[in-house]
Order: sequence, then structure tokens, then C-alpha cells
Amino acid sequence: MSRQRFIRRALTALTLAASICAALAYPSVFPTGTTRYDPARAWNSYVLFTGGDNVARLIDLNGNVVREWKDAGTYSSLLDPAHTNGQRGHVLVTLALGDGSGTDLVPGRVATRISKSIGELDWNGQVVWQFGEKAPGGFARQHNDWGRLPNGNTVVLSNVTRPLPGFKLPQLIDDAVYEVNAQGEIVWRWLAGDHLDEFGFTPEQLKLVRAAEEADFLHLNNLKALGPNRWFTAGDKRFAPDNLLVHSRNANFIAIIEKASGKVVWTLGPNYPAIARGAASRKLPRPVDQISGQHDAHLIPEGLPGAGNLLVFDNQGPAGYPSAALPTTGGSRILEIDPVKKEIVWQYSAEDSGAASWTFRSTHISAARRLPNGNTFIDEGQSGRLFQVTPDGEIVWEYVNPYPRVARDPATGKRSVNHQVYRGQPVPYDWVPAGTPHQEKAVVPASAL
Repeated sequence: MSRQRFIRRALTALTLAASICAALAYPSVFPTGTTRYDPARAWNSYVLFTGGDNVARLIDLNGNVVREWKDAGTYSSLLDPAHTNGQRGHVLVTLALGDGSGTDLVPGRVATRISKSIGELDWNGQVVWQFGEKAPGGFARQHNDWGRLPNGNTVVLSNVTRPLPGFKLPQLIDDAVYEVNAQGEIVWRWLAGDHLDEFGFTPEQLKLVRAAEEADFLHLNNLKALGPNRWFTAGDKRFAPDNLLVHSRNANFIAIIEKASGKVVWTLGPNYPAIARGAASRKLPRPVDQISGQHDAHLIPEGLPGAGNLLVFDNQGPAGYPSAALPTTGGSRILEIDPVKKEIVWQYSAEDSGAASWTFRSTHISAARRLPNGNTFIDEGQSGRLFQVTPDGEIVWEYVNPYPRVARDPATGKRSVNHQVYRGQPVPYDWVPAGTPHQEKAVVPASAL
């Protein structure tokens, strides 16, 4: 073997090893920033995410930071100008955290920092809307998700602490959905604990739910308005555009709330068939199989490939009442689901990129979004890897969060580093003020040289 060929193979092996480590877990060293970028095949945009330093950053696909909002909390969302009276570059962030220690706000919890207020910031970081002061108890207690509605109001996923009949624990952390107006006032509310019989639990499962040792027994982690969609246009009233989609991280169900009545009118889960092994697990279409610990489910918006289908990051993390049986060495999946037939019509896993299943894995957090050119944006949150794949699974852009959370273990004093990203968001160029800079310069990984 020639020296040049040997060096090339060595570089390829090292690059592949680094990529696998970055995707899988936390090696002592791995590359950060943009590691791969094909501008001709990627959907070119900005990306917004909040790093471990609680700074929300808007980057271009070359990794250049074009805007920052400091002290943004654990995540942030850039708003569609269609929902901000045409104002570009507005973001939702956490404005203030409060201390729940010594109160009944966080029963059974050690970490007691909770959201006191959330708000909308303009491009220059000025507060133009906020919610918290008029929330129950003066605390927003927002967690996991929020969203701006076409009418200008904001939907907020929040918590309330209260007892529920038949539960083992005397106080529970229940999930609340609020619609909040421009004055920060709640104009509509919904409590998950009032609808336990509507989520699809069997009587035996309900017994397990009520016997839960965790106060946050459902932990809803997603809230999306359905928006215009072909199912409603065809006459299916369950999919009315103002209905809301939520799902439970701990109980493995996805549900649609009818806004007019508050009733749950559609569910997926919590009971699924087991994931088949081998070639059968790749067959499409097929009935939806075991989802577990999912994040970021939503209907793909009109005008995008797959519009009306449900897109969800299936973490394959431990969850369920009882706990779901999961493959020992399996990875996470992105699933595109026909919500009427309840069939998987497209999926992404590491095998689609030519790798072992366990090299794409995030058992918590994470997100996925369909892009206008048919690609899919993925936030593999656990490792802080953001990337784009084509419909065939080829990676055409990849970025690893270079802004980790650095802390000290309170027990040992040892330094810890965490690159995770709760949620990344692809942002169209025209959602921010005109003239905002961006690059589209190819980045070729060493393995392709």
C-alpha cells in the first residue's frame, strides 16, 4: 500500500471514529462547529439554538454567529413574521427564573429553578411581550414548549401543582396549557390531569399511572397548533387548524386537544406493537410501532413535502406505564406518519446514513423539521449535533454545538462539560431583517478528500 493511500485511509478512519463518537456519546475530544456542508444540496438557512451558556445564537450554516440574545434560558424560538405583524427577528425566550425551594411548586424535586417569566424580544433584545406576572401565583412555570398563534396570542405549556383523586402522591406536577393574550392574560386553559380517561390508557395502565412515584407523572413536552392541513380540508374535524397537539414524554402518547371543547379527539399510543427486527423494521408503509419518549411532534405545514403528515423525533428512551420494551443497542428514529391511517410513510435512522443504528441516539430532548427542498433538519440533542439529511438519508450539513455548559459536580468538585442542545430551529433567511449576513461555503470532511 502506498504511503499516500495509507494516510488517506488513516484520515478516513479517524474522521469516521470522531463522527461516530460525536453522534453516540461523550468522548474526551470531538470536533465542533460545522463539520460538513454541501450548499448545493442543503436547504440554506440560519439555525437558532441555545447553548449551554444560556445564550441564544442565530448562526448561518457555516457556523458564523450573526445574532445573540443573552440569558435566554435553556431554549429559544424565532417567530414567523406572519405572526408578529411583519416584524422580523423576534424570539421567545425565558426572561427570569425563580426559586421554588421552600414552596409546594416542585414536590419531590431537588432542582427547584422554575420559569418566573417568559417573553418576546425584538432583534435588538428589547422586551415587547411577556407572561408571568398574571400567571397563577405570579410564576409562568412554562416548560418545554410554547408557540405564537395566527391571532397574535401565545400558547404556553406550563405546570400547576395540585392533588388528583386516586393518586399515591399527595401533590402532583400537572401539565397546563394556556392561551395568553397580548396583555399577558390567560384567556383559555386546559389541564392534563382532567383528561386521564381520554389518553388511551387501559384500566391496568391507569393504576400504574396513579401509583407513580414521580410527581411529574405525565411530563408533557410538546405543544403545537395544528395549522391548516389537508385532513381538515377533507372534512375531518379532529384536525381543525386551531386544535392543539401535545404529547407525554413519560407515558408514550401523542394527542390532539379540540380547542372548542377541551376534549381529546385523537391519540397515537400509548400502546404500540413491538418494533420488528431486520428488514421488516425498514418496510414502508407499515403500522406505527413502538415509539418511546418522543419529542417535537407536529403536522408538517402546508407547502412542504409531506404536508399534513405527523413528523416526530422518536427518542427510543425509557418511558411508559409499564416501561416499554426497547432494543438494547437500538438508536433513535425520525418518523413521518400518516395520522389518519396511523402508518409510518418515511423514516430516518442511522442505517439510512450507512452507519450502525446506535450511532444516532438521543434518549431525551431533540427535534426534527421538514425543509422546503424535501430535506429534514434534525437536532440530536443529547450530543448537541444538528444536521440535515436528504430523503434518502445522506447527510448534507452537520454542526456540533461548540458552546457547552461547563459546571462542577457538587459532590466531587470535578469539572463537567455538556454539549447538549434541547432544540435547534431552522430559520428562513427572510424571517430576519434584510441585510443580515450569511455564508454558503462548502465544508468537505476529511473522509471525502
